Amino acid sequence: MPKIVYDGSLDPRTFKEVIGQTIINLLESDPDVVYVDADLMSTIGTYQYHQKHPDRAINMGISEANMMGVAGGLAASGFKPIAHTFGPFASRRCYDQVFLSAGYAGNDITVIGTDPGVCAAFNGGTHMPFEDVALYRAIPTATILDITDTVMFENLLPQLIERAGVKYIRVGRKQNAKVYAEGSTFEVGKAIRLREGKDLTIVACGIMVHEAMQAAKELSEQGIEVEVLDMFTIKPLDVDSLVTSAKKTGAVLVAENHNKIGGLYAAVCEALAYHHPTPVACVAVDDEFGEVGPQDYLQQRFGLTKEHIVQVAHHLL
Repeated sequence: MPKIVYDGSLDPRTFKEVIGQTIINLLESDPDVVYVDADLMSTIGTYQYHQKHPDRAINMGISEANMMGVAGGLAASGFKPIAHTFGPFASRRCYDQVFLSAGYAGNDITVIGTDPGVCAAFNGGTHMPFEDVALYRAIPTATILDITDTVMFENLLPQLIERAGVKYIRVGRKQNAKVYAEGSTFEVGKAIRLREGKDLTIVACGIMVHEAMQAAKELSEQGIEVEVLDMFTIKPLDVDSLVTSAKKTGAVLVAENHNKIGGLYAAVCEALAYHHPTPVACVAVDDEFGEVGPQDYLQQRFGLTKEHIVQVAHHLL
C-alpha cells in the first residue's frame, strides 16, 4: 500500500535517474526483458548500459515507427519489450504501429513517453504532447499511467512488463513533488485518496497532483474542504473510487497536464455520466498546441496551476 508523505517538497531524485536505473534493474534480473530506444538513451541514463550490452538495450535510431514494430515482433517472439522515446514520438508519430503491431496483434509492449505536456519546456510545441492520452485511450484494452513521483515509477514498471496488452507510461525526466514514501506499492487501476473532503473532489494525475494538493490547502483555509484523488491510472479508470468521492462531495474538478479533449477529464465525465451524474469542471489544456518556454511559464500559460484550480473550484461550487 502507498504511504503518503506529501509536504510540498521536491523529490530528492530526478525521474531521469530513476527511469534509467529501473530499466537496467529489469534487464539484469529478467533475461526476457529487452529495451529499445529511439536515440534518446542519454536522456534517461541508459546509454552506458547500452554500450556494454547492445543486444539487450538497442538503439533503434530516430525511427520511432520502426521501433514499435520491432517491439511488437519481440513480444511475438516471447520477449518483454520496453520502448522509450519522448511523449509525442511515443504516441502520435508511431500510432499506427502501436495500434496494429501491438494492440491489434495481441503483442504485449510497454511504452514510456517522457516529458509529457508542458514538461517538454524548451523543446517546444513540436515536442509537447497534450493529445497522447486521448490517442492511447482509443486503443482497445490499453493501460495508461501518468506517474506522480519516482517511488511510483519504480514500483509500477516491473508490474507493467508482466501485464497483458499495450501499456503507456507518461512520465517526466526532472523532479516532481515527493508524494509517497520509499517502498510504497501501487495497484494499477486503483486511485489513491490523498486527502479527505466533503465539499469538492479534485481528481488529478502527474504533475497536477502537487498543484491539486496546494489548491486543497488554500481552499481549506477559506473553509472549503476538498477531497483529492491521485488518479494515476487513466485507463482502466478507478470508477468505484471516483463515484464514492462524487457521491460524498457532490462536485468533481479534474486537474491534468493533457488536452481536456480525450484525456482524464473526458474519462471522468464519461464514467460519471453513466454511473453517477455530477457537476464536473476541469483545469486542463484547451483545444490548442504547445509552445516554447520554461515549465513554470507554460503552466501559467495553459492554466495548470494551483491558482487556476482554486478559481475553477469556486466557479464550480
